[in-house]
Amino acid sequence: MDGSDVALFPFLPYILQDLWEIGASPKVIIGLVRKHTKNYSNLRVLDLGCGKGAVSIKLAKEFNCKCFGIDAIKEFIDEANAKAGEFGVDHLCQFAVADIRERIIALTRFDIIILGAIGPVFGDYFSTLTILSKCLTENGIIIIDDGYIENESEYIHPLIQKQEIILRQIKNSGMRIIDQVIINKNEIKDADDQIFANLKKRCQELIEKHPQQKELFENYIINQDEANDVLETKIVCATMVIRKK
Repeated sequence: MDGSDVALFPFLPYILQDLWEIGASPKVIIGLVRKHTKNYSNLRVLDLGCGKGAVSIKLAKEFNCKCFGIDAIKEFIDEANAKAGEFGVDHLCQFAVADIRERIIALTRFDIIILGAIGPVFGDYFSTLTILSKCLTENGIIIIDDGYIENESEYIHPLIQKQEIILRQIKNSGMRIIDQVIINKNEIKDADDQIFANLKKRCQELIEKHPQQKELFENYIINQDEANDVLETKIVCATMVIRKK
């Protein structure tokens, strides 16, 4: 959703202004938290790449737990703080503008760490889990919303790995998958269609405002359309729960 061209980053708040839930499904994550944790009100949740805070805010509302969200885009964090106030959980939610790769070093003792559709920010699964395991409580869990290529598939993507590779890296990190929710393809397509319509409209508005950067916005539209096709037809989208062995 955030694109790969850094020139686009200043425009993301405008492009994504119509969307609040821009990553993982809060509903799915709430269900997994309810299933795999206890003492809900005592939970400490770390939401990395939290976007506009939808997951953290809905978790705090549901479980009365404390959530700390980090994102690199100030406008997203501003909206997260405003939404926390609207939902009456501003006393439970804290949000910060930071680079999660730098901030993670000083963070410890979280019961749940969430990576909601943010991509390989820390590298592969082995690197990611090795880093994040230091931030977990003994029985803590990591919830990752991501996609993988089925083992028998011939499809190749530079950033998406086959399931067998991911499972091997998780095992080598000293952790294991204890649960996963596979996202229904029809649900993915319905969400993609709505999101794409909104971002395409905003990109077209930006083209009118900044005609000299027309190619930048047109490429973003093309890239998002291609990404949707990958999500809907080429890979398995899943929300995984990972715990130390």
